[in-house]
Amino acid sequence: MPTASITLLSGAKVVIEGSQAEVANLIATFQGNQTPSKRKGARAPTRTAVTREGPMQLLLDLIDSDFFKTPQELSAIRMALEAQGHFYPTTTLSPLVLRLVRSKQLRRIKVQKRWTYVR
Repeated sequence: MPTASITLLSGAKVVIEGSQAEVANLIATFQGNQTPSKRKGARAPTRTAVTREGPMQLLLDLIDSDFFKTPQELSAIRMALEAQGHFYPTTTLSPLVLRLVRSKQLRRIKVQKRWTYVR
């Protein structure tokens, strides 16, 4: 039975046993898939941070754009996000806006039995 011993560029040693066709096929596969090895101790490339634009970030963007200069109801906040193409139900936005109130980035004022949010 034919055998082949291959040392990959990464330093790994592979021993292949099988028929002549199998060994030839695997050798061709290993030689075709090898990439130049990295130096020992070299760091792998780091991924760049991908920032996802979630509802909290969108609310922070509304704060920065002075949307909350005048008191806004929760439905107005939802419509402002919809105008930007981001559709979130009021039940999703409510705890996020309340979190912004608790962190003192927004203030909450009751106007005619309804809460409004202002900066």
